[in-house]
Amino acid sequence: MLPGNALRPATIKGPALFVAQFIGPPPLFDTLPALAAFAAGQGFKALQLPIHDPRIVDAGRLDDGGHGVEIAAILAAAGLTTSEVAAHRAGQLLAVHPAYDDIVDALAPAAVRGDPAARQARAEADLRRAIALAAQLGANKVATFSGGLAWPYWYLYPPLPPGLVDLAFATLARRWRPLLDAADTAGVDLCFELHPGQDVHDGATFARFLDAIDGHPRAKILYDPSHLRLQHMDYLGFIDRWHERIGAFHVKDAEFTPSADRGVYGGYGDWLDRPGRFRSPGDGDIDFKSIFARLTRHGYDGWATLEWECCLKNALDGAAEGARFIVDHIIRIAERPFDAGMRTSPPTQVLERMLGLKR
Repeated sequence: MLPGNALRPATIKGPALFVAQFIGPPPLFDTLPALAAFAAGQGFKALQLPIHDPRIVDAGRLDDGGHGVEIAAILAAAGLTTSEVAAHRAGQLLAVHPAYDDIVDALAPAAVRGDPAARQARAEADLRRAIALAAQLGANKVATFSGGLAWPYWYLYPPLPPGLVDLAFATLARRWRPLLDAADTAGVDLCFELHPGQDVHDGATFARFLDAIDGHPRAKILYDPSHLRLQHMDYLGFIDRWHERIGAFHVKDAEFTPSADRGVYGGYGDWLDRPGRFRSPGDGDIDFKSIFARLTRHGYDGWATLEWECCLKNALDGAAEGARFIVDHIIRIAERPFDAGMRTSPPTQVLERMLGLKR
């Protein structure tokens, strides 16, 4: 790489905690103050806040701005800040294939269930609220899903008719473009988690989405190596390819153990039975040491956010271990080159003599 394009390393912030999997009855938590106290006690410095559960963030109260002030005060009292606002469910519900109508209704507010048009309108409204909240809290990042219109057709049998996938992405672009423009006005990035079940689920589909939205500058990636690992992708090379678009980072581990009976599709098995499974950080086979090094090298200065999903370990142990895991992997960048004491800046005539151009 030429000096003019030299990489500018940055120190990753962390640890942060995505709290969605920690909402529930004891021993979990059903209020934001309780979640904040727990996270701070484990050493987390920030929370990724989902907007789908009114016990934590009440999306219906976000329009007047007062709820955001209340949220900020609760976090500040625990010594925390907001890493990102999460609106995965709203993103999922913005674009739903009819085959999934009944199953995704469980993700929607009760008032719009059974009404796909109302559900989509509520999803758009909630995404706009998430954008406004991210700006108000100073996070300036919304983590989300793209939704999936073409997902039922991901396997090329029977062969797909020409234009089907193009139409799906054009429709996806029409729904997301106004939201991306609103995010741009607010100074917020929309970070799409590349996730099976969504039309945008790998690098190729993200590139296709970018083309459909004319390369919108606010369309970013939530980098979660677990989803890339279970798709058997080069998750380290992905960072080199897409680092300029990576706006958020989930620290979530995974493992793939080849099976004589099941493949990457899982044979309809539950998580315990699948060859590919999510694990707590450090318990899977993902090379996080190299991931943190690559992100640091490429100048990612956002948060390392623990997303705990493990088919074996309990959530509380996963959080405690995950906070330490992130701290141990964050690389504080060097303040000066290690060879600074040996570097010189000779004049041009000396450089010419070193090259044998002048004697």
